[in-house]
Amino acid sequence: MARMDKINQLMKREISNIIQQEFQDPRLMFVTIISVDVSPDLRNAIINYSVLGDDKQIQAVSKTLSSLSGYIRKLIGQRIRLRYTPKISFVYDKSIEYSIRIEKTLNELKDQRMSQSKKKSS
Repeated sequence: MARMDKINQLMKREISNIIQQEFQDPRLMFVTIISVDVSPDLRNAIINYSVLGDDKQIQAVSKTLSSLSGYIRKLIGQRIRLRYTPKISFVYDKSIEYSIRIEKTLNELKDQRMSQSKKKSS
């Protein structure tokens, strides 16, 4: 595994732990860190996350994570020894929401075909 991959995985694990264990905020209960992409110069990190909930909950989580990013950066600096502690940017990842929507659509199509085949056989 390359050095940057190790750093990304370590950051992902630590940020997940921080969000789940350090903060008792109910808005953060259903946050999942999907991936971390630290820049090669270690100055910036993009944290992709997903949230179970509606648009209102997603916006609340986004604001909360943005306001906590400085404190999370401080905790990362204490837990992980790097030349620089990266500036953290949280980005909502819509891919899980998108895949759920596709699965729901496929299931609806399957149900329609099943009901059509039952009508034809009757």
